[in-house]
Amino acid sequence: MGAKMGARDRHLVQHHHLPQSQLKNQFSAVLQALLVVQVDQPQRTAPAEQPMAIQSAGTGHKVLVALCTDLTRKVCGNTTAHCGEGCQSGPCTGPPAEPAPGPSPAPPAATPGSFNIVGQSGVPAMHAGLMPNGRVIFLDKLENYTQIKLADGYYAYSSEYDPATNTAVGLSYKTNAFCSGGAFLPDGRWLSLGGNAPLTFIDPTIGDGFTAIRYISRSATDSSLNGQSWSEPGNKLSTARWYASAQTMADGTIFVASGSLNGLDPTVPANNNPTYEILSNEGISSGTSIPMEILVKTQPYYMYPFLHLMADGHLFVFVSKSSESFSVSTNTTVKNYPDLPGDYRTYPNTGGSVLLPLSSANNYAPDIIICGGGAYQDITSPTDPSCGRIQPLSVDAAWEMDSMPQGRGMVEGTLLPDGSVIFLNGCNQGGQGFGLAADPTYTALIYQPSMPLGQRWSTGATSSIARLYHSVALLLLDGTLMIAGSNPVQMPVLTPVPNQVPSEDYVTEFRVEIFTPPYLQGDNANLRPTDITLSSLALTATGETFTITLTVPSGAQKVQVVLYHGGFVTHSLHMNHRMVLLNTTGWVAGATAQILTVTMPPNNNVAPPGPYVVYCVVDGVPGIGQFVSVS
Repeated sequence: MGAKMGARDRHLVQHHHLPQSQLKNQFSAVLQALLVVQVDQPQRTAPAEQPMAIQSAGTGHKVLVALCTDLTRKVCGNTTAHCGEGCQSGPCTGPPAEPAPGPSPAPPAATPGSFNIVGQSGVPAMHAGLMPNGRVIFLDKLENYTQIKLADGYYAYSSEYDPATNTAVGLSYKTNAFCSGGAFLPDGRWLSLGGNAPLTFIDPTIGDGFTAIRYISRSATDSSLNGQSWSEPGNKLSTARWYASAQTMADGTIFVASGSLNGLDPTVPANNNPTYEILSNEGISSGTSIPMEILVKTQPYYMYPFLHLMADGHLFVFVSKSSESFSVSTNTTVKNYPDLPGDYRTYPNTGGSVLLPLSSANNYAPDIIICGGGAYQDITSPTDPSCGRIQPLSVDAAWEMDSMPQGRGMVEGTLLPDGSVIFLNGCNQGGQGFGLAADPTYTALIYQPSMPLGQRWSTGATSSIARLYHSVALLLLDGTLMIAGSNPVQMPVLTPVPNQVPSEDYVTEFRVEIFTPPYLQGDNANLRPTDITLSSLALTATGETFTITLTVPSGAQKVQVVLYHGGFVTHSLHMNHRMVLLNTTGWVAGATAQILTVTMPPNNNVAPPGPYVVYCVVDGVPGIGQFVSVS
């Protein structure tokens, strides 16, 4: 793996290079189930010059390419979510079958916010989450270099970053967490699910991560947990998953979907795991992987699907260009939605998907926006500027189309406490993979969901740092955003190397930035509500009430209390990310001392159990958030 890779090997990653017979022995039950599902299912073919995520080197590579071509040269699907010769979308390198809006000009925001470099992440920030202690945990794959060494002399592949001091400490784990999924458990523990193979020639202490379940715990009150490493007691996923998504359900169980069985070419169905499994509310797998039709049909664009739990208890599932309402309890598709026009929106051309703020004003009906994407997995791929927005529980749910000022791949959207969304990071050309992106997009885009169509976008501040493959962005307790990562190379590169294939023009990025949103820029920073006290930090999603006392600036006119969950951030996905606008009474306009009665959501479909942050937003300016536990 240390040798120079050719063009066909440009997405080389860590994997098991196993013969087909051994794969079938290891995953026989799943493969048999998939073969039953797929025997008459349409397949797609990628052109030979554009293999997707091929990860083998040497003679086995040619065998896989030949196998890919043989297995996928068949009739393709009946939706534009498939591409290949004879498919609805045509060749995988062609333009979208159904055109979408081009870029739309966006005016500069009156208050654009600002970027500021504050520290070093310690490890490449492939995955990230805000912990109840207010710190951020970064999680990376096995590397041959990071900034931190552990006591055993090997590098750390995870770190805990303290925004108060802008310092990071190393954390250890036992299995390779490369491209894992994740979620918070109801008790507040953070899970990392799946991963990739060991590289014992780099670090013999790290084992196989394909079926791994990793746990880490932090507390707002118990500082003894700070700095403690990942726990891996040995329980496993039922099948191997690399690039899996996860969603916490109303009962606290975790729905885990998709992933690669072995890290090999996804145009070969035998390499894929288009199934789901359920973890208990303690993070223990049920032991069964169940084929999921939408994942089967959208191969090879089936990994890292977008998942959102809706108010009716069903999941909104989006992958490639297709979406559906899915009942986990009955294992059935409740409703199919129209394909989203434009290019592909999920890996390896991921855009950003955001569940917009939920409110009792419309009975917590979900409203989802998906922006960006791309045409194929190569540095030459165009990126998509268009966005689709849909209300899946409406009778005639359809995509309302809009567009950003430019095409963006690997763009990610983060909710802000004032109800706006910040879209950050990504590129204007290329796709996901090592050395496959060019023309970084540096400018923050601000989206106002409540504005009329055509008036929702404005441009914010501009960063000086390229944030490409393996970047993250997430909200902190103080209402600012932390941006970190970008590791678009197979192993860390600290200085650009021109004229390389794959490209090494953009290097491993350890610098951490803070984006200060418009609501905290300038004098706004002095207008925060203060002295915020909650009557309880243990809340239930049963419509119960609790009280908040706070001090606000003289003459303040309105307040909004929000319940915020940042989730598990990786690869432009913010798994489980949601924000609920809570109803309040007791506000007295103009008074500085306020006592609010706040009503929780009616059930856990609206607010699944786990850790949340409560923000009090007064005249658009948030106070410092406080962690609560929702059950």
